[in-house]
Amino acid sequence: MRLVFIIFLFFSSIINAAEMTSEKMPKHDWSFEGITGTFDRAAIQRGYKVFTEVCSGCHSMKLLYYRDLIDVGFSEAQVKVIASEYTILDGPNDDGEMFERPARPADRFVNPYANDNEARASNNGAYPPDLSVITKARKYGPDYIYNLLLGYVEPPEGMEIGNGMYYNKWMPGNQIAMPAPIADGSVDYDDGTDNNAQQLSEDVTHFLQWAAEPEMEVRKNLGIKVILFFIILGTIVYLAKNRLWRDIH
Repeated sequence: MRLVFIIFLFFSSIINAAEMTSEKMPKHDWSFEGITGTFDRAAIQRGYKVFTEVCSGCHSMKLLYYRDLIDVGFSEAQVKVIASEYTILDGPNDDGEMFERPARPADRFVNPYANDNEARASNNGAYPPDLSVITKARKYGPDYIYNLLLGYVEPPEGMEIGNGMYYNKWMPGNQIAMPAPIADGSVDYDDGTDNNAQQLSEDVTHFLQWAAEPEMEVRKNLGIKVILFFIILGTIVYLAKNRLWRDIH
């Protein structure tokens, strides 16, 4: 029993030391946070441009349709043009053969790879995760994605980095197979917004958060209405109770 207690204290001290020495994840200020938070449509559109030009060459968005872009301010004509820039395999036709055609708004985002094996072979054996719900699948959500994109720094002295790996201060284990995807000026914005690395990372994270939870604003609005309903109902019930029982002592 004493041995078990000593082992417990030993591992507890290791865990506490690790927690004390680990740097806390920085918190970013997002417009969609809080019970009344909303998405910034302009940021989502810029983020989509960053995703298209930087991320979509390796990462898929299997749960998103091109028509979904209408919800963030793109017109139907713009979405048709965006979708038509991609080619998908369809069929079979009347001859029983598969054929290629331009994508339509009703199609899902085109996957950059034909299958998982091709994805791994193109990335030194590492599989690029699908980004559809990446902000919901990672601890700290959008803060993690934002800081990860900006977390590429020189490794500490004496630390050995694996072949084909890169040092990132926010990646668990600090080694990541993806090279730094974003730098100042990586993407040119049409609206004149500054395209430094921080802005690009913020916008693409905003886009990914919307992609993971497109119904967020509707859910928050419904939640506020439900809370107000119960407040009003509770007040009415309380006043009615006082009126009905005021003569009872």
